Amino acid sequence: MAKFFDQIEPHIAAFIAEQHIFFTATAAASGRINISPRPTGCFRVLNPNAVCYLDETGSGNETAAHLRQLDRMTIMFCGFESVPLILRLYGHGRTHPVGSPEYEALLKSAFGGEATPGARQIVRLTTDFVQTSCGYGVPLFEYKEERQTLHRWAEGKGPDGLVSYRQEKNRFSIDGFPTGVPEALPLAAE
Repeated sequence: MAKFFDQIEPHIAAFIAEQHIFFTATAAASGRINISPRPTGCFRVLNPNAVCYLDETGSGNETAAHLRQLDRMTIMFCGFESVPLILRLYGHGRTHPVGSPEYEALLKSAFGGEATPGARQIVRLTTDFVQTSCGYGVPLFEYKEERQTLHRWAEGKGPDGLVSYRQEKNRFSIDGFPTGVPEALPLAAE
């Protein structure tokens, strides 16, 4: 029932565009494995072998820490509403922090130059393997709406408050690995 692809075929990109949530999985050589849910509004298919997402400030920054240690990453989508399908994008990830030339270029080309409140980096995955499987065991859910809590929280913090928060909460993983957040962070693009 599983099918394998060397790239993101058009029907796979169409499936991605219909979803409301995806999950990222990363791990360093030691320590904990991280799996995080993310909204698909921040996700872009760049080409048949590359995707990215605009990552917002959160309670941790495990993905960035893990990708600095070991660049392997999996992104998973599940068809919760219609087509019973699981999609996994396997590959090598990299983070591009706010203010870096790579961030600015991707923000412009993939997101129309618009960052969400609290944006801290863009995570890019170069895929080397794509897998679909049946998803028959995935529950059927009906999408209601996006939560606005994180955006309201980021707007309430303001640019300086977000810099302080990242310094306090986002510089190291829960296993103590550095995330690459510098001691003085540039402010997110408004």
